[in-house]
Amino acid sequence: MSSTSELPQQEAAVLSADRQYRALLAVSEAIVSHRDLSALFHELADRLHQVVRFDYLALHLPEAASNTMRLYVVEALEPPPLPPPSAIPIEDPAGWVWQTQRPLIISNVSRETRWPGFAERAAPYGVQSGCYLPLTTARCRIGALAFACKQPDAYEETELEFLHLVANQVAVAVANALAFQEIEALRDKLHKEKAYLEEEVRTEHNFGQIVGESAPLRQVLKLAETVAPTGSTVLIRGETGTGKELVARAIHDLSPRKDRTFVKLNCAAIPTGLLESELFGHERGAFTGAIAQKVGRFELAHQGTLFLDEVGDIPLELQPKLLRVLQEQEFERLGGTRTIRVDVRLVAATNRDLAQMVAEGRYRSDLYYRLNVFPLLLPPLRERPDDIPRLVRHFTQRFARRMGRRIETIPSEVMDALVHYPWQGNIRELQNIVERAVILSPGPSLQVPLGELLHDFPGAVTLRLEGRMAAPWLHALEECWRDIARRRKSVLSVDLTGVTSIDAAGKALLATMAEQGASFLAADCLTRSIVDEITRAPLPDHSNPRSRR
Repeated sequence: MSSTSELPQQEAAVLSADRQYRALLAVSEAIVSHRDLSALFHELADRLHQVVRFDYLALHLPEAASNTMRLYVVEALEPPPLPPPSAIPIEDPAGWVWQTQRPLIISNVSRETRWPGFAERAAPYGVQSGCYLPLTTARCRIGALAFACKQPDAYEETELEFLHLVANQVAVAVANALAFQEIEALRDKLHKEKAYLEEEVRTEHNFGQIVGESAPLRQVLKLAETVAPTGSTVLIRGETGTGKELVARAIHDLSPRKDRTFVKLNCAAIPTGLLESELFGHERGAFTGAIAQKVGRFELAHQGTLFLDEVGDIPLELQPKLLRVLQEQEFERLGGTRTIRVDVRLVAATNRDLAQMVAEGRYRSDLYYRLNVFPLLLPPLRERPDDIPRLVRHFTQRFARRMGRRIETIPSEVMDALVHYPWQGNIRELQNIVERAVILSPGPSLQVPLGELLHDFPGAVTLRLEGRMAAPWLHALEECWRDIARRRKSVLSVDLTGVTSIDAAGKALLATMAEQGASFLAADCLTRSIVDEITRAPLPDHSNPRSRR
């Protein structure tokens, strides 16, 4: 039979057990009611402080990439004197509990020596004692639950059984909340990818495949096929309209990332002040007009490929941040503090000479070398004339099908004119010309406005001569050099004053071409028939007065 003195102790124990039982029920109700961890811990603190002494209730989660314990949630009964740190060393008590899966009671923080620096980090918050419990589910070790008190010796071993029960329930709640957050993040990412891809579908593409069989193009495609599976950064150089985006898409389609997103951004089309936000995203309120969070292109391209066109237009002040994400695969959104880690394969393109820009101090050398891991140089269309007929037929069929036309033939003179046109705008210009031709072709034959081509680029040769320009060889030279000027898209001014022989005229013309930076092949102009005609024509004798009549 119990003595009278034991009855109050038994009653106190029963009362304590009852409070703990009710607290566990309250914890269960809170877990069912809340998916958000901040709201959950706010209610946990409200329910548990009646049975457990604490001033701070904290959730610590491991951050593997930085080897720290992230202070995910801190619930304080009174406002702390300083904002809590976002992360603490993994060597602190919370990290030790997570790694060992053993509970820990610290009775006096100021006398604690097992974790260097721990007492100093706790001092500003007045913490004198603490109790740490592992958060574990059947599938994984989640983190640590911490109770901290401003009084020493606040926790006893006898409380561990009850606190273990609390921690087990909290572990399930945290696991569910983290899973829910991950699902929400994936759903949000899929929503943004869907919106991006829908916008891509609405955007007009040049064509869905690379057209051409010329040797220069085959060489480029062979290199693209070689680098595609590696994941290395590729820098595609070439004039405007040569098909840099198509090659970038081909590299993506031939890579292990082909089932992931291909995201593109034309750096020259974005105002300088908005380019950082487009690349890296921004948080709500990061700047005037930032009314919502924005996910940047790097984040959209996670585990996929990012194609940055016109990288030569990225301003100097933004280049270090781009270099960092290429080297470390991490960045922060504009106005944010959380480091975002991504896995992105970069394909860049430019029509500028980046090496020259580096030499002039207009481009960072370290970024250039990081981009120039595997360079590809796309040939301009004028260097692959064998591909022009194939491209003309491809675009003709495409636009005729779209417009409901039946175009069955392309006149030989039309095709010949298109093959010999210089195409300064390359494939894009050819595409536009063919589209206009299809519009203007009511019948089955393609009608290209050749007069417009010659008007857009007439070519010019100026021959300054003594006396009259009557000799047939002079007319032949003038016409054939005019043809070169038209095809090379340059204007030639040739001084033939005092020239009295065919050899001297040829040397003067060649020297002029060299001085004006134009390339010259004899086959371009002096074909055998023209040479024969010139050779048969007598050179007028300007010293004989009769020859000038």
